[in-house]
Amino acid sequence: MIRESLLIGTLWYVLQTIWSALSRSALGRGFDALCRWFGRQWRESGIIGWFCSPRYLGDPTERAPGRLRSSLCALYEALRLNRLLKGSIFLRCFLWCGAAAVLSAVLPTMAVLGLVMVGYGSVALSLLHERGRMLAREPLALPVVAYMVCYLAATLTSVNVRGSLYVGLISIVFIGFTIVLSRAVETRSQLDLLTALLVTIAAAVSCYGILQYIFRWGYQSAAWVDEDMFSTIQFRVGSTMQNPNMLGQYLILMIPLGGAKLLSVKGIWRKLWYLGCCGAMCLCMILTFSRGAWLGLLFAGLVFFVLLEPRLLFLAPFGLLALWAVLPDTVIDRFTSIGNMADQSTSYRVSIWLGTIHMLRDGYWLAGIGPGTEAFNVIYPQYSFETIVAPHAHNLFLQILCDGGIVALLAFLWVLLRYFRTLGHALRAEKDGASRLMQIACASGVLGFLVQSMTDYSFYNYRVMLLFWAYIALGNLHARRSHLPEGGKIL
Repeated sequence: MIRESLLIGTLWYVLQTIWSALSRSALGRGFDALCRWFGRQWRESGIIGWFCSPRYLGDPTERAPGRLRSSLCALYEALRLNRLLKGSIFLRCFLWCGAAAVLSAVLPTMAVLGLVMVGYGSVALSLLHERGRMLAREPLALPVVAYMVCYLAATLTSVNVRGSLYVGLISIVFIGFTIVLSRAVETRSQLDLLTALLVTIAAAVSCYGILQYIFRWGYQSAAWVDEDMFSTIQFRVGSTMQNPNMLGQYLILMIPLGGAKLLSVKGIWRKLWYLGCCGAMCLCMILTFSRGAWLGLLFAGLVFFVLLEPRLLFLAPFGLLALWAVLPDTVIDRFTSIGNMADQSTSYRVSIWLGTIHMLRDGYWLAGIGPGTEAFNVIYPQYSFETIVAPHAHNLFLQILCDGGIVALLAFLWVLLRYFRTLGHALRAEKDGASRLMQIACASGVLGFLVQSMTDYSFYNYRVMLLFWAYIALGNLHARRSHLPEGGKIL
């Protein structure tokens, strides 16, 4: 129980006392009435009703194998592969796909790509090996495949096909991992284990980052900090992501999962474990000194608590005051400098955005120029503001528009629309508290990630790209967690 810990129990008592005092006041009663009114408008809204009741979720029945799969299964059996591979480790889809998702934060990109490809093969073999296996409809399959096709077309029509080939192909493989991971996880036990391992690995990555800050391990770029404005910041943590902004984006995804696990698990030791994981991740997030990541995490936290219990926002001013009192001046100064054009990092990004927009206005918004730094730098230097050299647009949405044009951007937005509609439908109907918490975490994590993506090209780091698409699959799975079989054996 959460109150069994002296520290947590004391904090819980203080918050409960503040909550009781506020809720009895006229202001508290007014805020409560306002929240209830908004809740009624939300539930009764026709737009929200439409958004949370998508037609593509109207037919939950599983489908029998089609003609193509039946023919391939017959060939598989004719070649006696069903006997050869019986009991093989290569049929353990969850093992390979789960390893690719969990270890992507610590392994090199090519090792992760190898695990992903084995995961693809494992899922394909399992579908052939289990000839009569029924398949549920994947709500994200159609928009994800459409986005993959857009990237393939953009790669083949790039202004520098050779330079775009590697980036385009690895992007396509990682985007498709959304569908593969969704197929690989078949039971609730597997889903819960995958979520727990993702949080645990994120905590380990954060602990390494904290040690990195203490002992000054790793590379530091002079471009990461404006020494004139922030002379007190001597080191920014990149941990295994090797870049503080990329690490911040990774942690935006993982911290909500850790918070949901903390609130949903039972037993004091398990709660203390996840409290420690969340503490390590939050401390590491501070040490990235990434303002975009801090802003994204604050937005993710706001969404998390609004969906969990809107009246908790009444305590938000006290939480902000506590942060203001506890955090060092270096962090406060860094955060309050958001939008300050005197900062080299801010002016650098704004100049790149202006140059990219100017480039897109000359017709490149229609079909794009192709993925990758080499393709970007064939065209961008002609439009560069103040001769600024850049590897990408420093904005996820602008970069997708550059890579594949308006069709690719619309396909990406289609993926996001289906993702949030699927989670919205699940949240509206969910009765299980643990499942609801995970759905809230998956929604808030992606929204926070997208806020940070307004200031950085998140997919420049391929492992962050894979983690994002794995996270999309995770949200898709948690949307139907209550309907998954409990499961006994994990692997």
